[in-house]
Amino acid sequence: MEIIIILLLLIIVAEVSYLVSVNTKKLSHKKETRPIFVDTSVLIDGRIIAVAQSGFISGVLNIPRSVIGELQFLADNADNEKRMRARHGLDVVAELQQMPNVKVEIFQDGSKAEEGVDERLLSLAKKYQGSICTIDYNLNKVALVENINILNVNDLAMSLRMAYLPGEKMMLSLTQKGQDSDQAVGHLTDGTMVVVEHANNLIGQTVEIEFIRSLQTAAGKMMFAKLVDNKKSTPVGKNQANTNKPAPKSDSGKPSYNRNNRSNRYSNNQNNRQSQSRKSSNNEQDMVDLINKQ
Repeated sequence: MEIIIILLLLIIVAEVSYLVSVNTKKLSHKKETRPIFVDTSVLIDGRIIAVAQSGFISGVLNIPRSVIGELQFLADNADNEKRMRARHGLDVVAELQQMPNVKVEIFQDGSKAEEGVDERLLSLAKKYQGSICTIDYNLNKVALVENINILNVNDLAMSLRMAYLPGEKMMLSLTQKGQDSDQAVGHLTDGTMVVVEHANNLIGQTVEIEFIRSLQTAAGKMMFAKLVDNKKSTPVGKNQANTNKPAPKSDSGKPSYNRNNRSNRYSNNQNNRQSQSRKSSNNEQDMVDLINKQ
């Protein structure tokens, strides 16, 4: 009987030891989250608010007290432009603290960094094995030399910008027919659909295009383009054919202009522009529907 009791006690002790070790490992994993030390330049810039709202910041934003002190000094003693920027940086800190999904802590390292705020950030990142969030070019270079991880908001913005902007040109392979009868479709290397106007007879070829505009949809990004060497001539109508004829002369010998004809031409041009605008918007909506179906 005593042997059974001893065995049961041993089993209980083993289970308790196992649970304690598992919980200790979980806590150690939580402690491995590296802190993010925020630089003065990021707070003055303000784009950190949009980054934080997007939910991409998983760690704790540690704003050193020395950084707050530098903002306060600039807000009190700098010129008018720097004062406005420093006050904006203090407002950014307050807005970050009010965000429910972002954890912000004021790291108490002293109100003033005698060696300089940049040196203080570097030493804090080394000591606590953290990262520095900055847009300062020189601080970024020094941190890379010191093997400190950098979160650069400028690099993030550049990586998220569109690869091609309206007005830029490139060679594109047309692979399929578009939603409209005169359209052709190609794709960029990242999968972005490009709709090329008046290129349905060039499907299967690689042509030079110029981007016109972009359209962001729930299913992704789509761009519209035109052929660079598109020299299609518009058909000449009756009104256009008669424009080269001299205007009829009145009894006094001076050219007389028919106001009714001018009014009709103006209304016809207005109707043509409105119909082209409606056709363009309908084409875009059709392409959006096509993307959503895919």
